[in-house]
Amino acid sequence: MLRAAARTRLRKKGCERCLTWIKPSVLWMMYRCGWGEKTVLAVEITRDGFEWALEHSCLSGYTHGVHAHRATWQRQLRRAPARVQWDPERDLSLRALPYRSLQLGLTGEAVRRYADEWTGAVRDVTPLARAVRAQVTGGDLDAAAGLLPAERLYPASPAAEFGCPSTGRAG
Repeated sequence: MLRAAARTRLRKKGCERCLTWIKPSVLWMMYRCGWGEKTVLAVEITRDGFEWALEHSCLSGYTHGVHAHRATWQRQLRRAPARVQWDPERDLSLRALPYRSLQLGLTGEAVRRYADEWTGAVRDVTPLARAVRAQVTGGDLDAAAGLLPAERLYPASPAAEFGCPSTGRAG
């Protein structure tokens, strides 16, 4: 039922002109939703879909040395169906850490593909977010960490290279 609701929402007229963000980092998502003050959905997408989005993305901000000219970057950004943004990763107290996590914005064709082709299971994880928040608020960070899903580094394929402004390297 949640998968159908997510597809219906994404298919609403005009949604393909909006940005839909994929936030692979659990703690960054908790920062954005205030530990479940907003509804939190875990959406499983295909690896092929995620890599298509990376391959067709543009950095969300101009970076000297990565882009030849600001005007060229602006044209690329307008045409790209996906954009990559790097935001500070968060700890359990939602404080910024010294490294960044990927956020992937989808628009146009990428939103259609996301809704129709890439989306697998959709789960409401709001109760989990609130349970973790309760442990953090109670001062039991070990218990809070134990409730979080395991996260692994993403092994990007050679075709899915994208600019990382925080390190100045691809991938």
